[in-house]
Amino acid sequence: MMKTWLAAGAVALTVGMSTTVQATPSTQPGEQVGLAYGPLPEGVYAINTFSTGRGDARNSPDVGVNVPILVWSTGFKVLGASIMPVIAVPSVFVGTNNAAGVPNQDQSYFYNPFIGNIFAWDLGNKISTAYLVGAYIGVGDRGSLCNGTLTAGCTPVLPQNASTSIRNTGAISYTGDGYNLTAALTHIFYVDDAARFGGQFAALGPIVNADGLYLDLTATKTFGKFEIGAVAYGFTDLPINRNRGAAFAAYQRQGTFAAGGLVGYDFGAFKAQVFVTRTVADRGVGAFADETRGWFRIIAPLYTAQAAAAAPVPLMRKY
Repeated sequence: MMKTWLAAGAVALTVGMSTTVQATPSTQPGEQVGLAYGPLPEGVYAINTFSTGRGDARNSPDVGVNVPILVWSTGFKVLGASIMPVIAVPSVFVGTNNAAGVPNQDQSYFYNPFIGNIFAWDLGNKISTAYLVGAYIGVGDRGSLCNGTLTAGCTPVLPQNASTSIRNTGAISYTGDGYNLTAALTHIFYVDDAARFGGQFAALGPIVNADGLYLDLTATKTFGKFEIGAVAYGFTDLPINRNRGAAFAAYQRQGTFAAGGLVGYDFGAFKAQVFVTRTVADRGVGAFADETRGWFRIIAPLYTAQAAAAAPVPLMRKY
């Protein structure tokens, strides 16, 4: 099984206004499940994770999240850690399912791009650990839906886009005997937790965002080219200063925990994974309430130094 990892994110989306203010996560909860953290052979790798889900509540929107990633395993080391820069440009797709009499509208948005680096250590005995640090740069697509007019009724669709956020992930993996046993803990904090949107949406704000804590768990086993196992993930926002101002007065905590099963297959040139997760518990309302989510991932090495070195050299060339 190719050892690889995911180091970017997207968002869970809340559509519609309410009298409460909820922080929404800066990355897609569960984005790292099914992946192992550790040093990669020198090369360039592409990882694309797409998921789509819908809550059980009547008129819940269909929310799709796509996370395309490029990671460069440089072959360089610092303090024994492999240096692997990463970049990603996530996007969100929404299919509204409004009640009768309310128009439906399909929407799509680019999320803040992620730029970071992972430091990965091989500890021996098939155990590896890693530390990822980076930022979601606050230049994403428009974060609000105003139906063509700037009014007080504008809906903040992607409140996370209002501010740059910093990501720190620590992870440990065991990949011996065909197993992938991985736990990844991520903390994200906002540079400005009460930001305003720029440009034509500067009237929207302050947009309240709270720091978040994420846990991704994987336990799979490879049988030949097949991979089968269980995954689980959780998210909770962290306490914030509710006395900071009027924007925080109606703040409501949010969190979720979900679990499911994964099946993967190694095609040689690339690996594919399919998994389904279901909410086990949630706090708050909206984005995660009783959600069923389907996931599809492709992992492909675009270039590796090992493959390049092994390429046959022709004895004769035609000029």
